[in-house]
Amino acid sequence: MSNQPLAERLRPKNFDEFIGQKHLVGEGAVLRKMIDSGNLSSIILWGPPGVGKTTLAKIIANSLNRPFYSLSAINSGVKDVREVIDKAKNSRFFTAPNPILFIDEIHRFSKAQQDSLLGAVEQGLVTLIGATTENPSFEVISPLLSRCQVYVLQSLEKEDLLTLLNHAIITDYEISQRKIVLQEYEAMLRFSGGDARKLLNVLEIVLNAETDEEIVITNELVTSRLQANLALYDKNGEMHYDIISAFIKSIRGGDPDASVYYLARMIEGGEDVKFIARRLLILSSEDVGLANPNAFLMAQNTFDAVHKIGMPESRIILSECTIYLATSPKSNSAYTAIDAALAEVRESGHLPVPLHLRNAPTKLMKDLGYGKEYKYAHSYEGNFVDQDFLPEKIKNMRFYTPQDNASEQKILERLRMWWKNRF
Repeated sequence: MSNQPLAERLRPKNFDEFIGQKHLVGEGAVLRKMIDSGNLSSIILWGPPGVGKTTLAKIIANSLNRPFYSLSAINSGVKDVREVIDKAKNSRFFTAPNPILFIDEIHRFSKAQQDSLLGAVEQGLVTLIGATTENPSFEVISPLLSRCQVYVLQSLEKEDLLTLLNHAIITDYEISQRKIVLQEYEAMLRFSGGDARKLLNVLEIVLNAETDEEIVITNELVTSRLQANLALYDKNGEMHYDIISAFIKSIRGGDPDASVYYLARMIEGGEDVKFIARRLLILSSEDVGLANPNAFLMAQNTFDAVHKIGMPESRIILSECTIYLATSPKSNSAYTAIDAALAEVRESGHLPVPLHLRNAPTKLMKDLGYGKEYKYAHSYEGNFVDQDFLPEKIKNMRFYTPQDNASEQKILERLRMWWKNRF
């Protein structure tokens, strides 16, 4: 039996074997055209775990017949980066194309590590391919990001995953020696969550647990085998998205105990505290919002603090913020308001701004009525005066609806005092 994991044995070696990401590497797609032209610029591949970022980087290098250097941001430092750059520099010939430097999880590189890459990318000593599961806008320094094209990879669809499963059962030598009947597949797809590597790991776990030559794969069999084998947490992919989803939903649902439990799962699993703090910052506006505006300030201070302090002390700061957000009243009114307004803009287009609200810096604009009849609110009692602000076509439309919490009920009282029957 091979010691090599199934996912590694089946790693595609060319575009014909590669499954998914047709929007990038299908015939005539943007990244495929760049590769076919031979003029590859530095790129960052952004997407969830197990969608083919590392595989795609290796296929690109093979397709272009370029030297391939690989580093992992988890266990590489500035010294490692400089050593690879020196190797690339020393092995280069005048007419040879740039070597490819692949950096997995580039979002985990510090600013100093990323700075050490910048010169080599700028000078063309290497062509960088970075892989990240996090938004590179947050984690990659601006000078480096500006020199890279970002491509977004998507979770694999059901058809892609089934193709991969059948391909594994038919083509892998070790598996093909046994009689495998794929009677049900829903549990395997559910556990994989669109992650190809995870799907193949699931298949391998199930098959390794069975001794019979003939194996009938059912949802019940898969579930029973995985309950005993799946890791509790893997910051690199296995349960990363399940745990952060449970964390966010527990805070949204007002359960401080569950919220702190999932926070502990992430901390114990070695999750980046900046990742957790960033999710709390988003949640403070999306789910607590105007029901408790101080929640955003708490989350912002938490985000700043964990950047400065690090572990292990950051666990206390994250716990305080988590409990505060979980026990705060909730409102998503700001979230729904902006989405409703965006939907209206896309539906009705850019409607003309009412004349009385327009700026009038020139005589011509004043003659055309710009700014005419505008009422300056501070000149009226209570610093308010009734006038129209929305374009004429949608002047009676509502986007913001105060929700039933103490903070927004006060806002509603104020709005009704100003606008009477409108609210």
